Amino acid sequence: MKFRIAAALISTALVAAPSMAAPAKKAPAAESCPATPVLPPELADWARNVSAKTIYGYGEPRDIGWPALGAARTELSLHKTESLRYWIAPEREPDVFKFGGMVPIDVKKAGRLTVALDGGAWIDLVRDGAAVKSATHGHGPACSGIRKMVDFDVTPGRYLLQIVNAPTDRIHAMALLR
Repeated sequence: MKFRIAAALISTALVAAPSMAAPAKKAPAAESCPATPVLPPELADWARNVSAKTIYGYGEPRDIGWPALGAARTELSLHKTESLRYWIAPEREPDVFKFGGMVPIDVKKAGRLTVALDGGAWIDLVRDGAAVKSATHGHGPACSGIRKMVDFDVTPGRYLLQIVNAPTDRIHAMALLR
């Protein structure tokens, strides 16, 4: 008898519990973005679209004349990780199920180089066979489509941007000197 009473009390409590619970909080409304995002002047060329291929093996004869990544949003074709030969070993271990590539960046004067990406990927900036230490990391402005921004302090010369562990075979990138 005591068991039946205890079971009845528990089942009553379970049925009544939802009505006694505090009302559920509504999820915050998703931020609405304009069809054409307003970008700060230094990122205005993110609205321009160009495309390019990336290098899949450092040391190829065509590396010398390969077009450099510039200040326009550029769709880069990437390669399966297993087919890549990076100039230096990336700081992050390459994932064989992801994509990557390399693209040169020409720097005309000393300053702060910002590399922006629209997707998640690791990047290394290489010059003279050594990685350049990043100065800052961050995200792009809200609604811009820029997921990641990394700054490097640079001097004039030719650099190589190594893209590692991108989830798809295409990524948008740009490099601008501030």
